[in-house]
Amino acid sequence: MKAYEKLSVTLPRKISTMSAAFYICLLFLCLQTNGVGAELTPPENVTIITLNTNYTLSWDWDQSSAKNHTVNFTTQYVAKYKLKSKKKNPIWSTVCEETSHRSCDLTKLNLYYLGIYVLRVRANVNGRLSDWTLKEFCPDKDAAVGPPSKVDLSPAGSDLDIFITDPLTSTNSSMKDHHPELYYHILYWERSGDRQPLKTQMLTSSANMVTLPNLKAWTWYCVSIQSCYDFYNKSSSFTSPHCMQTEGVIPWWQILGYFLVSLVSCFVVMLLLLCGFFWFVKTLKATLYPSIQLPPHFQYLYDSPGSDIPHLLTPDSDSDLLCDKVTVCPEPLVLEIHEPPPEVLPAPPLGLEPDSSGRHSRQDSSGSGDSGVYSTGGSSSLRQSNSNQSSAGAEDCEQGHFDLQQLKMQDMAPRLKTQLLITDEGIVDMCV
Repeated sequence: MKAYEKLSVTLPRKISTMSAAFYICLLFLCLQTNGVGAELTPPENVTIITLNTNYTLSWDWDQSSAKNHTVNFTTQYVAKYKLKSKKKNPIWSTVCEETSHRSCDLTKLNLYYLGIYVLRVRANVNGRLSDWTLKEFCPDKDAAVGPPSKVDLSPAGSDLDIFITDPLTSTNSSMKDHHPELYYHILYWERSGDRQPLKTQMLTSSANMVTLPNLKAWTWYCVSIQSCYDFYNKSSSFTSPHCMQTEGVIPWWQILGYFLVSLVSCFVVMLLLLCGFFWFVKTLKATLYPSIQLPPHFQYLYDSPGSDIPHLLTPDSDSDLLCDKVTVCPEPLVLEIHEPPPEVLPAPPLGLEPDSSGRHSRQDSSGSGDSGVYSTGGSSSLRQSNSNQSSAGAEDCEQGHFDLQQLKMQDMAPRLKTQLLITDEGIVDMCV
C-alpha cells in the first residue's frame, strides 16, 4: 500500500483518464521494479504447553514463505491490564529475541499464577517482518496440574498406608499453595497374573497420608493416583502403578524357625571366629616362641639365664675355653663264631685224653694242631702296646672295643659245646 501511495503521488493527474487495465499493469511493473514482495506469513497454531508452573510457548510457521532464507522469531509479553490503559502505550517485555526455534520457554518469567497475560510472536526473514500473532494466557485457568510427584506404600498389617507428595512447582514448592482445594483420586486393585486388574476400587482424599482398609492379608495390591482441581475442572494423568504386599499374623512355627535358623547361624559364625583366632594365636606362638629349647651346653649363647634371645659370638670371645674336644670312634667289629653240628666234628687226635674235669692235656705242644679259633687277647696286648704312643682319646676307643668283644664272647660261651683248653702265651685253644 505504501508503494501504491508513492506511485499515485508521482503519476500525473492525467493518468486517471487511462483505462483501468493499463493502470493495473503499470502498478504491477512499478512494484516489481521497486523490489517490494509479498508480506511474510505470521506464526500459526500458537499454543502453550503447561505443567504446574512450567510454561512453554510453541507455534508453527510455513517455511515456503521464506524459501531458502533463514527465519527468526521474537516473543514478547505484557500484562493484559496494561493494554487497557489509554494514557500511555504498554511496554512489551521480550522473552526470546531473534531465535530460530519454534518455541520459547516462559518458566523463567515466574508469572503471577492468578494474573492474565498477552503473548505475541512474529517472524523475521532478512529484515522482512510478519504481523504479530497474539495469545492470551492465564496460569490459574490454562495451566495443567500434574500428578503427585512421589508415592510411597507401607504395609500396616493387612492394610496399606499410602504417602502422597504434592505436585511441585518450578521452584519445588507445593501446588497446594496455588490450589488449596487440590485433592486426589486413589485407584487400587488386587494384582493378579493378568495385566488387566480384575476389580478396581476408587478412593478420594485430599490428605497426604491415606490408609486402604479391608484388604486381604499376604496379598499384593497396586495403587495409582490422580490429582484433581474442580474450579477449572483440572485433572492430571494417573501415576504409574505402585505395588506392595500386605502383611498378617505370623504363625508361631514360622517365628520358631526363624529363631532357630538365626541361632544356628550365629553359633557357626562365632565358632569359626574362635577357631580362626586360636589357630592364629597358636601359629604366632609357635613361630615366635618355639617349644623346642636348646640343650643345656648351649645355654651360654643367651645373654642371661631367663632370656629367650641369643647373642652373637665375637671373634675375641672365650668360646674356645667353654668347648670340649670330641673324639669320633669307628664302629667296632663283631666276632662271629659258627657252631657246626656234632656229627661233622672230627675225632680228637691221639695223645689227647679228656679228663674227668672236661679238660684235655697237650702231649706235644709242637705237634698239636690249632683249633683255628683264637681269642683277641694277644692282639689286644699288641694294640695296647701300640696305643701307648697314641693320644688318650685313642686309648679309650681301643679299650671300649676290647671290652665289647669280651662281653660278646662271654654271652656266646654257654652255647659252645666244647670247653676252653689250657691257655698258652695268651692263646686259647678250642676244640671244634
